[in-house]
Amino acid sequence: MNHKISSLLVIMGLLLGCSESGNTNQETVSAAKPDAQEVKLPEATPTIPTYSAETFFKTTSIYGSRINYSGEYALVSSDESGIYNAYQYPLNGDKPTQLTLSTTDAIWVVDWFPTDDRFLYSSDQGGNELNHVYVQSTDGTVKDLTPGENLKASFVGWHESDKWFYIATNERDSKVFDLYKYSVEDYSRELIFENDNNYFISGVTPNGQWIGLSKSNRNTDTDLIIANVSNGKLINLSDDDNDAEVNLLDFSPDNNIVAYSTNLNGEFSQPWTYNIETGEHKQITNLNWDVAYLVYSPTGKYSVMGVNEDASTTVTITELGNVDQSSVEQTSGKQVIIPNLAAGDIRGVNFSSDERVVNFLLNSDTSPSNLYTYQFGSDAPTKLTNTLAKEMDEQHLVASSVVRFNSYDELPIPSLLFKPKQASSANKVPALIWIHGGPGGQSRTGYSAARQHLVNHGYAIFAVNNRGSSGYGKTFYHLDDKKHGDVDLKDIVYGKKYLQSLDWVDADKIGLIGGSYGGYLTMAGLAFTDEFEVGINIFGVTNWVRTLKSIPPWWEAFKESLYQEMGDPATDEERHRAISPLFHASNIKAPVLIVQGANDPRVLQVESDEMVEAIRKNNVPVDYVLFDDEGHGFRNKSNRIEASEAYVNFLKKYL
Repeated sequence: MNHKISSLLVIMGLLLGCSESGNTNQETVSAAKPDAQEVKLPEATPTIPTYSAETFFKTTSIYGSRINYSGEYALVSSDESGIYNAYQYPLNGDKPTQLTLSTTDAIWVVDWFPTDDRFLYSSDQGGNELNHVYVQSTDGTVKDLTPGENLKASFVGWHESDKWFYIATNERDSKVFDLYKYSVEDYSRELIFENDNNYFISGVTPNGQWIGLSKSNRNTDTDLIIANVSNGKLINLSDDDNDAEVNLLDFSPDNNIVAYSTNLNGEFSQPWTYNIETGEHKQITNLNWDVAYLVYSPTGKYSVMGVNEDASTTVTITELGNVDQSSVEQTSGKQVIIPNLAAGDIRGVNFSSDERVVNFLLNSDTSPSNLYTYQFGSDAPTKLTNTLAKEMDEQHLVASSVVRFNSYDELPIPSLLFKPKQASSANKVPALIWIHGGPGGQSRTGYSAARQHLVNHGYAIFAVNNRGSSGYGKTFYHLDDKKHGDVDLKDIVYGKKYLQSLDWVDADKIGLIGGSYGGYLTMAGLAFTDEFEVGINIFGVTNWVRTLKSIPPWWEAFKESLYQEMGDPATDEERHRAISPLFHASNIKAPVLIVQGANDPRVLQVESDEMVEAIRKNNVPVDYVLFDDEGHGFRNKSNRIEASEAYVNFLKKYL
């Protein structure tokens, strides 16, 4: 008999006063007797259907919500075809049209052209992260605007005249990005900013007069500089005397206001404005969390601000009033409430050119992103997509709870806990600590097919935001600097102790899973502790000596910041060797699953190859899944299905 069915019958028998065999249970308790002892009956385990990875990934993932010039369509990247392609979604709710037909490389939409239905998109080659920028004409023909080998390019913005647009590319020097102005008519281009000081280009004013530049000095200090294209004048918006992370948010449509974020005056990044004409700085509002973004609508009538609030994004749309210089600077305005909106995180807010319509994506733990459109003043937004697989019921998925536990030094560690619906004190479940990438990333609320697949199959997921994670203030963020594989790993171990305190978790069946830096901490947890039963390493770093010497050239602008956090390979190789699981693989005794993309430019395949070989020398079970057509992250739906099935099959066998 199936174990789950057998257990359910036993519980039903107890609740109905009979044993599993059907014999009457003679023991009864009368509530009328004052000296009667309360009997706590076992909790019933709910019947939850388990879905395959294939079913979970029948869910459609979408990205983008740009509205075309006529206000009729949204431009969306969707993986409905099995890999991300460009789609046109009519805002009246009609059936979408697939615009690109890629079967190999993911296509990420950028934007429509300002006055016609051409559009821009970005795509790399097999996950190598060497993205080019392409234009597709209305007849379906495609042109690579940034041709060449071994270069990387990105779209930066449109000129207010609708005659030009801007692209940054590292074709001249692989370590730096220059800025080009392209003609909308014939795609001819002009170099307008040669980047000799290794800045990161973060934006350009609508009139093309000023460029936003970021300069990473240390991992605690980033300067925001605006450069005048005409005369070369540089204005540094940062404090020369004190470290702070200062980053561009947006330029106002009137070309005079720079919206930026800074954590100079406290733990969190606050939104500010700078007036280019007067040189005046103003704080927009005072937040207890980091501002994630702030953007203006086409004329500046509205601003949209997202705040990273305890691993979720809170979004406010503010009507700033009449469109003039003072309006985009003002610190308050009328908040726009979208009525009858379902719960979830709003993402990707975009306005029509006449600012009468706004598009956005809505996402939650139990619902993948769906595209909505809202006409200002109407009673409710219109939902344009239903991305959850039709075979699935959202009620069977699990929303997370924000919890905090005390680590080894009593530091509270924020985390997200996903409790399977079938879990109870009578039906304890195994658990996985889910470790985010980075270093410096954050596990956040939101739909994850892989995460929900594991929870659906009865595994608790505990997404620990160990010290060093972003989103909880700059002090918390820097607590792991040059202490990786030590203090952050201790947080993970104490996360296990927290799980063991829960009466619905099987205390003897706790493992680790993580990607990228999370894959590193997974392997570190197995190499440097004996706390965990299994580990799933998804393209994780295992040899810091090699990784820090082989970072992609286009990371040059951030290299010093990375070295400030991780250590310079020229001087810290001994420590890097000490924290690298590869050199301590003989300590690994627990079964491991390693998943890798052959084209990964960050964590090279050789790292996973060597790790697998080293573990096998211990006569320890190790499964290896290698995707020939993937990089650092899996873009093909078939590969995501294979990986997710591999996780569950591995865990069924070893946990």
